[in-house]
Amino acid sequence: MEVGSSLIHRLFYPQVPLILAAELKGRVSAMPVVSYASMSDSPPLIAIACNPRSFTCKLALKAKAFSLSVIDEDQAAAVAALATLSGRKVKDKLAAAGLSHTRGKALDVPVIKGSEATLELTLSSRRKLGDHLLLVGEVKSAYASSAFDEFWDFQQYNPILYTGWKDGLSTFSPEE
Repeated sequence: MEVGSSLIHRLFYPQVPLILAAELKGRVSAMPVVSYASMSDSPPLIAIACNPRSFTCKLALKAKAFSLSVIDEDQAAAVAALATLSGRKVKDKLAAAGLSHTRGKALDVPVIKGSEATLELTLSSRRKLGDHLLLVGEVKSAYASSAFDEFWDFQQYNPILYTGWKDGLSTFSPEE
């Protein structure tokens, strides 16, 4: 079966979405990202792809810092809300999606309370690639719940497995 260019990205699913969050002048915005990669260990660099028209992407660029959080599947409804609600319409998109947040440990960025893992990053570089923008962040702090001890313990952590968007958030659960 031939796969059209608009569906190539789906060949990489399922994917665990990360929540990118940024704040500037009291305005908090966030969005799920599913295109990301660890680019370097020294210094620790993470690359994420995002739509440059997205309010959250624009806010992260202006703030020059952001967080990436991994959340459990019991927060799948919040991920769907983050994917559909525009940051232009609310002052605090994380709160509007039902996610409590606090300040980072190393950077003044919003981090999701109770997340399974959090990375705090400063924007290192950006590059337009096709219709997306590649943001490269340098990790200034990384921490995780007890579900991570060199590897994930899937008895404690149930990842959201994003399989695409079709009439809403589509996820896969191994129990189904």
